[in-house]
Amino acid sequence: MAERIDIEPQTAAGKVLFHFLVSLDGFVAGPGHAMDWMDGITNRPGLIQEYIETTGAVLAGREGYESAIGDSRPYGGRWEGPIFILTHHPQDARPSEGITFLSCPVEEAVRIALEAAGGKNVEVFSPTIGKQLLHLGLINEIDIHLAPVLLGDGIRLYDAPGGRPVRLARGGSDPTCTVSLRYRPINASARD
Repeated sequence: MAERIDIEPQTAAGKVLFHFLVSLDGFVAGPGHAMDWMDGITNRPGLIQEYIETTGAVLAGREGYESAIGDSRPYGGRWEGPIFILTHHPQDARPSEGITFLSCPVEEAVRIALEAAGGKNVEVFSPTIGKQLLHLGLINEIDIHLAPVLLGDGIRLYDAPGGRPVRLARGGSDPTCTVSLRYRPINASARD
């Protein structure tokens, strides 16, 4: 019998999560941080509520903030809490309620976010910051929700040309086992 691939519910344990909905070809956003590709994507019941309840702070990058986050809040505005934007130029950032701009080493940004999270998790909403934290050993979990769509272009989850592979272990009885998925292309005429 095949092992179920769904993971255990998320828990608030002061973890640093690299957390994204990802296209099948590895993109977290379209060109220019476009997020409209997520329209019509569904999740298992209760998934979003798990993250709303277990997230204490968000750490994001300046470019993503300016193009995708702006005045909106995670999870369709249902999550409230501190959002930290890591930037090299905080002096020219547009102020927004609940947003703190940080200009510090990424390790310090994580420390600040974890303190603000009050024992809940910190979600990293930046592939660039996530990659840096991963290389520093500061990511506790990578939570990926794979969307049945191919974007072909945009912002990749992990991009490290010339870098070394980062080995991962998944939950379950065989932590190195692949996860098999099968999708069918939706005929364009069937969508009309």
